[in-house]
Amino acid sequence: MVTRRDVASIVGLGAVGAAVTAGALVSPAVAQTAADPNESTFARIRRTKKMRIGAVGGGAPYYMKDLATGQWKGFYIDIAKALADDMEAELEITETTWGNSVLDLQSNKIDIFFGLNPTPKRALVVDFSVPVFNNAFGILCKKDFKPKTWAELNSPDIKIAVDQGSSHDQVVSRLTPKAQISRLKTADDATAALQTGRVDAQCLITMLSLTVLKKNPSLGQFVLPTPIFATTSNAGFRRENDKTWRDYVNTWIDFNKGLGFIRSAILTNMELVGVTEADIPPGVSL
Repeated sequence: MVTRRDVASIVGLGAVGAAVTAGALVSPAVAQTAADPNESTFARIRRTKKMRIGAVGGGAPYYMKDLATGQWKGFYIDIAKALADDMEAELEITETTWGNSVLDLQSNKIDIFFGLNPTPKRALVVDFSVPVFNNAFGILCKKDFKPKTWAELNSPDIKIAVDQGSSHDQVVSRLTPKAQISRLKTADDATAALQTGRVDAQCLITMLSLTVLKKNPSLGQFVLPTPIFATTSNAGFRRENDKTWRDYVNTWIDFNKGLGFIRSAILTNMELVGVTEADIPPGVSL
């Protein structure tokens, strides 16, 4: 797991955690009692010393769960742990799916979810942080299928698999409405549909696509259709009147991007699944 101490030693900075934590202590939010139904997320985390996140079991390199030990890895786990440390809180992880993450935020099961694309539909019900990193939507294709554009994919003869309710689902619904879209429970189910020949392609964010192909090179190839549909990976929050929690996380993200910690956490965990910076196609930057 990469830490800010590792990054600080590289760039010549020290006491990073202490600096951010010191900033966290200076807040207008006042801790409230557990009985107060209006207690903000920020105040509850400061009072209980617990920060709750959602994590996706099959979401490497974002999230990776060791089924034997139950331990979590992944760059969003490293980032969340660092955020919790600076909040002087214990990290609590709840397993979820990409499609259910917004519902988990709304129902107060979790305080934050890293890895959401800020779509207009989601913005109706949850708040978003500043971007953590940039990304783009791509297509995993069977070996004999090499589309170059989204227009080529928008055909009744093309079968595309997605995980239902995800940003992948929203993208193909908008860009390829004429295609036969198979909406499955998880991204792994969509990959299985491609592997068994039930579909021609799977829409998946670039980072996840590269990871899937590294694990199973015989699956086919990755295509970044043009025009490139650029997006960002952000954190999502339950909508509440007090924006202290969102504002603090935004400050934290910007600070740690400037320090190089965010980039280091991403690249280190990508390498754990065999993906290097050189594998990232042109048009996608961290």
